[in-house]
Amino acid sequence: MTTKCKVVFLGAAGTGKTSLINRFMLNSFDKDYSTTVGIDFLTKPIQVQDQTVNLQIWDTAGQERFKSLVPSYIRGSDIAVLVYDVSDPRTFDEAIEWHKTVLSERGNDAVCILVGNKNDLENQVKQEKVLEFAQPKSIATAETSAKTGQNVSHLFKLISEAAPGIVKQKEIVIAQPEENIEQENKCNC
Repeated sequence: MTTKCKVVFLGAAGTGKTSLINRFMLNSFDKDYSTTVGIDFLTKPIQVQDQTVNLQIWDTAGQERFKSLVPSYIRGSDIAVLVYDVSDPRTFDEAIEWHKTVLSERGNDAVCILVGNKNDLENQVKQEKVLEFAQPKSIATAETSAKTGQNVSHLFKLISEAAPGIVKQKEIVIAQPEENIEQENKCNC
């Protein structure tokens, strides 16, 4: 079975959205990459359990001048990945603003994943603050480093498992049959 999943990456400029995607797609990191202009689109199939998920990844520009383009991409998305730079608290605040935009475009059932990137740098965003925001909203969180590759596979596994139509495998518990209980009023015919 094949499922299509449109994933939009959102966040401030310089948070490493493109670098995360390149690490996943190409297993490479380029410290001298060009800033995303507008929107870039990539696709990659992934196996999740016994299903194939075709990830359609939309890489958005973080600059203010491109913000007006992004809502139309959010509207058609299945999952929004909100990226912030762990070494820059301002970008966490911007990720929260992007979450508000996602809710206004997709409604309260929008699936979001909050990602603190650049965890190879000194973390300036307290984990308590992240969890205080994410947990009440049932938003999955991850910390990654596109530079080192740390947790990038885990992030895309989270994304794939959240894709619509993915049936989660659950443990099946087979109840033990009750022991034969002799009835008191049985006939001995």
